[in-house]
Amino acid sequence: MPPTNASAPVTEEVTAYDLRVTGVIPAELDGRYLRNGPNALGLDDPGAAALFLGTGMVHGVRLRDGRAEWYRNRWVRSATVSQALGERPRPGPVFEGMDFAANTHVIGHAGRTLALVESGPRPYELTDELETTGPHDFGGTLPAGYAAHTKLDPRTGDLHAVTYRWGRPDAVEHVVVGADGLVSSVREIPVTGGPMMHDFALTGKYVILYDLPVIADMDAAMSGAAVPYAWDEAHGARLGLLPRDGTAVRWLDIEPCWIYHTLNAYDDGDQVVLDVVRYPQAFDMARFEGPATPTLDRFTVDLIGGEVDGQRLHDRAQEFPRVDERVVSAPHRYGYTAVSAAPPSGAEDLEELDDDAFGDVLLKHDLVRGTVETHAFGRDAAVGEAVFVPSAAGAAEDDGYVMAFVHDPVRGATDLVILAAQDFTGAPVAAVHLPVRVPLGFHGSWIPSTDLS
Repeated sequence: MPPTNASAPVTEEVTAYDLRVTGVIPAELDGRYLRNGPNALGLDDPGAAALFLGTGMVHGVRLRDGRAEWYRNRWVRSATVSQALGERPRPGPVFEGMDFAANTHVIGHAGRTLALVESGPRPYELTDELETTGPHDFGGTLPAGYAAHTKLDPRTGDLHAVTYRWGRPDAVEHVVVGADGLVSSVREIPVTGGPMMHDFALTGKYVILYDLPVIADMDAAMSGAAVPYAWDEAHGARLGLLPRDGTAVRWLDIEPCWIYHTLNAYDDGDQVVLDVVRYPQAFDMARFEGPATPTLDRFTVDLIGGEVDGQRLHDRAQEFPRVDERVVSAPHRYGYTAVSAAPPSGAEDLEELDDDAFGDVLLKHDLVRGTVETHAFGRDAAVGEAVFVPSAAGAAEDDGYVMAFVHDPVRGATDLVILAAQDFTGAPVAAVHLPVRVPLGFHGSWIPSTDLS
């Protein structure tokens, strides 16, 4: 178990230049590694005691010409955060008063850097140096709120998202943003009960929706619960296959489960293959209590017979699945996950949750051979989500680098560790030694210089 200080919020924004490096940063890595996560402003911040409500803080490292030019961490400036920091609020198009400092993901699209969160608030745009510009609505084309997870179709350049929000329990929306950064389509899909849809999947033909037994809970909302959603097995569980050609969604029942994150999905003749991290049992959404162990599973959908077959790919507890972004919606061979552990009964605050949920191991899955490679960072280290970066545009699927923030318990600070994907168990290619600790957080991206504004 990593030490408790690996997940505690930091109290300052830092800018550091010419970072110390062990090893050699590959010259082809030209861009920014960014990661978002909750970082409470102080004891008065609701996020001090509730994971999903923590004020977003984006951490970034700029790599170029074999050097680590800078490290920065910046709170996302919602109006409330700006005021707390003694600054003027950033102007921008807030939706239905949901002005929240996005804390879940950070992506690059159409030359912009966007911090994301689910359940209604719009993205916040950041500069290349991680300063907040303000709320973003894709040039006035986003009619409502947005989502925490997106999928970029590498063939079309379209950015897909599935949005939901508490105030609209009878529908979710499939939103497509074109390569030009403008919303090109919004499709409404009727649902019941206000299901929480944290993630989704994309294939060449379908958008795959997860209508699962975690739904809006009025009692939880009225009691002031941080997460007003609860497991209700009576709601049932189903996958929705929404054709990308505009025809109606097709729903297929599955055994009750919960899916936070998708590895990838693809079409295979008369089948659809979907790889996810799956929780097989009920658990408390607010506390993460219960016996549920997240494992890497595969759903195979028979489009002719309407059957869905489930298969366990790997039974070790794991989360934060990622693939080479170039194969999103197409057949994939490799995937990367972070080993996790079942949270303790009664874990209620951010420190208890993160300390137990994050381990010191990354996994590389070869889904063709059915093998798994392990990279362990050492006792009391702590590593979260890893991101794959190809060595070149035309490189093979695992010809590249796996990057992640790793807490170094000896220094009491964090390293950006770069592994060679084809030598996954070997020594890191490079470790960028940050001068401070990066708290364990959620999701991030590699944004190459060609995508910078």
